[in-house]
Amino acid sequence: MTTAIPSLNETLGQQRVVSNADGRAVIEYLAGAHMCHSGGVVQGGFVSGWIDAAMAHAAMSAGGDVTPMSLELKVSFFAPARPGLVIAEGWVERQGRSVCFLEGRLTDGAGAVLAKASSTARLMDRARVEGAARAATAT
Repeated sequence: MTTAIPSLNETLGQQRVVSNADGRAVIEYLAGAHMCHSGGVVQGGFVSGWIDAAMAHAAMSAGGDVTPMSLELKVSFFAPARPGLVIAEGWVERQGRSVCFLEGRLTDGAGAVLAKASSTARLMDRARVEGAARAATAT
């Protein structure tokens, strides 16, 4: 019996992309109890992943057929994320030809800010990145 491996979006609990245009993105996620450690607090890697994904979507929506590759990521945690709806927002702060500076935040369903992040990403040609990934995973 083969078990299907969940996609990244499924693993992160993505519910829907609310908006994704002109260097801004908003994505809804459903934080589950299986994402929590002690005390019902969502593990910080999920929080970081949600904001990182929104920032990546924002970079891709700013134009060009690019894949943003993180060079650095800083996340500040303000309040614990708990199971339930969370909203990740990302936006391009400044973009050059090959580097993009991104900002993002995570809020709960009531709008309280749970975390903020900033990232520097290298903008890589999408076809080149996908080709390298296929070559690396070829069997």
